[in-house]
Amino acid sequence: MPKVLRDHIVRVEAEVYSVSGSNTNWVIVKDGDSCTLIDTGYPGDHEALLASLDAVGMTPESVAAILVTHAHNDHIGSVERLRATHGTPVLMHREEVPHARRDFLDQVSIGQVLAQAWRPGVLPWAVHALRAGGTTPVPVHGPRRFPAPGALDLPGTPVPVHTPGHTRGHCAYYLPGSGILVSGDALVTAHPTSRVTGPQLLPAMFHADRVRALDALTVIEGVDADVLVPGHGPVHRGSVKAAASAARERAAR
Repeated sequence: MPKVLRDHIVRVEAEVYSVSGSNTNWVIVKDGDSCTLIDTGYPGDHEALLASLDAVGMTPESVAAILVTHAHNDHIGSVERLRATHGTPVLMHREEVPHARRDFLDQVSIGQVLAQAWRPGVLPWAVHALRAGGTTPVPVHGPRRFPAPGALDLPGTPVPVHTPGHTRGHCAYYLPGSGILVSGDALVTAHPTSRVTGPQLLPAMFHADRVRALDALTVIEGVDADVLVPGHGPVHRGSVKAAASAARERAAR
């Protein structure tokens, strides 16, 4: 069973921690006195993010790089603050770079949310998202594409896994030393707007291209991981291939 630290931090493996913020998770991967930070939660999660680093013995200066799964506000809320204050490198798939700069914004609109307001959980989630900074401008200045294909020279040796659909440059990250896949929003295990728990796709309104999001599950099925750390919902232990297959079956229903 994962060891829970200060209620909102789960020790997934020896040096990998999943942190739950305002309905969104970020991940800290330690290696000695350095770490990789995967996503940062909403803008309103900034103090919680700093507290989570401190709780696992890290500081903002310890962050070797921030890896972005995708550039939605609930995942990059503190990215620019860390980059500007500490010079932290920010890496992502090349197709996500212009999105992070806010050359365009490919995120669910208020109109789309209102059109789904009759669904259970949607309005409470929307209010929470607004309060957490879901519409706050958070452009990243100087985001970088991955320097080369394959594993990154960072704590945890993360391997980017391009999983487009939620956004065009969405990436999951495979941690080969621990058999963990950090899946971002390509595969989640719960969400306030969903009536089910367990491996699933987010509701359709959240995806830029739902057909590609379904196709991305095939990519995830090819990753030899046995722990799933999603962008939303609890850690899932068990075959990630089976989790992606279960999500596909649910989507078909």
